[in-house]
Amino acid sequence: MLNLSLFLEDSARSHPSRDAVVLGDTRLSYAQVNGAANQVANLLVARGIQPGDKVALSCPNLPFFPIIYYGILKAGAVVVPLNVLLKGREIAYHLNDSDAKAYFCFQGTPDLPMGTDGYAGFQDAEGCESFFMIMADPSAPSSVEGTETLGQAMHGHSPVFESVATEPNDTAVILYTSGTTGQPKGAELSHANMVMNAVTANRLFDSVSSKHDTHLVVLPLFHSFGQTVNMNAGFLVSATLVMLPRFDAQQAIGLMQKESITMFAGVPTMYWGLLGALDETVDVKKIAGNLRQAVAGGSALPVEILKQFKERFGVQILEGYGLSETSPVATFSDPERDPRPGSIGVPIWGIEVKLVDNEWKTIEGADEIGEIAIRGHNIMKGYYKRPEATAEVMKDGWFRTGDLARRDEDGFYYIVDRAKDLIIRGGFNVYPREIEEVLMTHDAVSLAAVIGVPHESHGEEIKAYVIKTPGVDVTEDELIGWCKEQMATYKYPRVVEFAPELPMTSTGKILKRELS
Repeated sequence: MLNLSLFLEDSARSHPSRDAVVLGDTRLSYAQVNGAANQVANLLVARGIQPGDKVALSCPNLPFFPIIYYGILKAGAVVVPLNVLLKGREIAYHLNDSDAKAYFCFQGTPDLPMGTDGYAGFQDAEGCESFFMIMADPSAPSSVEGTETLGQAMHGHSPVFESVATEPNDTAVILYTSGTTGQPKGAELSHANMVMNAVTANRLFDSVSSKHDTHLVVLPLFHSFGQTVNMNAGFLVSATLVMLPRFDAQQAIGLMQKESITMFAGVPTMYWGLLGALDETVDVKKIAGNLRQAVAGGSALPVEILKQFKERFGVQILEGYGLSETSPVATFSDPERDPRPGSIGVPIWGIEVKLVDNEWKTIEGADEIGEIAIRGHNIMKGYYKRPEATAEVMKDGWFRTGDLARRDEDGFYYIVDRAKDLIIRGGFNVYPREIEEVLMTHDAVSLAAVIGVPHESHGEEIKAYVIKTPGVDVTEDELIGWCKEQMATYKYPRVVEFAPELPMTSTGKILKRELS
């Protein structure tokens, strides 16, 4: 038997009174979270949910998320976490595609505007018979006809439950990909996938229950990064999770001071935000004195941000790499060797990584560019109900990621770019990340995103969107001229556009497909 919910149960036995989750003035112990999760499990069983049934969950970073997540797992069911920003049509698609039998959905409030809207999507979900509204105020009535609030549904159910015995290869979670091309696909991850990834993550972070880490959870828990690195890895070692429903750099800095945060995981734009939020009111020494681990992933971290963070906080950001299909961690900075700025590290324990060409042939040479392929205990079972799509990316146990990288002589990997983001200008391959890294070294550039735009003679031209550093001025032409001096003729951007902000996903990744 191997059930991911054992992380919560074991911590509730060993540290029942320790804070498990914190949100504002609300502090719930491991015993309280486990008891509430047991009530959710009893609720689901009473409503006819069977082992293997799919149960969807839309909820921002609130204590409700782990309570429902582990409650679903305890019942032997499969968790289908959904992005809280989905609209009604998109909700209906995910509920239908995943064959969800029940759905827990957070209703937004003025204080937490991330609530899912478009409730008409409920009615279009054939086969999803139980809908539960998650209210910020448990005593508030549901505003959606035909649904119960979570408080109403849990009332009277026992806080004691014997978790269903699941097998290691049984599906624990279905994580939907972002769907940048075509409809989103659900990656089926087993209990073994998720357990092994969390265990290995803690091994890399040197995290054990005796150290009592405190995580600041700014990554959305419906996404694989926060779900594994913060929640599952944290609950495994009885850590305290301090939750922030929506990332705000100033609020995050305040919580790092107030709650003595020891662990922070984020995407590059979050680190950029933290640096920008520092002023004379921030006790940087206090934050640095508690913070022992900073982890980055989700997209390539500009070396300039890495340098600035270490200068201000005295902590080396350790970079990792992975996808929803890989549970997600696949590579990470080697804790026994000096970190290499700009590298995503080396394969984690039990994982193989190689570079391949379009024909799946292995690329052996150092510093040659190829597509990352991964094999090991973290690889998904496949895309739910999509054998053809699975076959396109899987071969002999290897999963090809769509990400281009190079490997140095010591085995460290470096992301070059997404294969789909590659710019081909006049027959030359141009990697946007390389251009972005150079731009970030200019004093007037705070953040940059580079894309290819159509061009009559060159096929594609290089365009840079730039957020300027406050108080430092530069014109578009001056920046283009500077780039011309720094890069080869075929690489430098011919077009620069200043922007007050860049479009981002709910996980903080820059949405290049919305730039043109």
